[in-house]
Amino acid sequence: MQFTVGIALHEHEIDERFVRASGPGGQNVNKVATAVELRFNVGASSLPAEVKTRLTVLAGSRITTDGVLVLDSREYRTQGQNREAARARLVALIQQAAVRPRTRRPTKPGKAAKERRLTSKKRRADVKGARGRHNVNDD
Repeated sequence: MQFTVGIALHEHEIDERFVRASGPGGQNVNKVATAVELRFNVGASSLPAEVKTRLTVLAGSRITTDGVLVLDSREYRTQGQNREAARARLVALIQQAAVRPRTRRPTKPGKAAKERRLTSKKRRADVKGARGRHNVNDD
């Protein structure tokens, strides 16, 4: 499977198990293992190191302590559709991990922004200062 330029996965890196799914399907649910449990060992994969680390962070609780990404698909009634859905989710995750996040460059507020902030603070202070403390002899 090709994801982006330079990033591809081999079929042997993906392990799929089919289990019985709950939900609609009548008798078919009790007989046929249609749900797919896709396992992908991130650490042993052929992905670049930086993609592996981003994928581990993106996967969150879906990754085991052994570094195996587990995706479960049981939304469809057929094995083939569930298999395609699980693989599509894996592809989407890897494509998302392949994008290097832009580095944040710290910026400083401009002179006009500082001035606006200070004038609004002064105005607010004047409003609050005018509350209370009424002097009776000011008549």
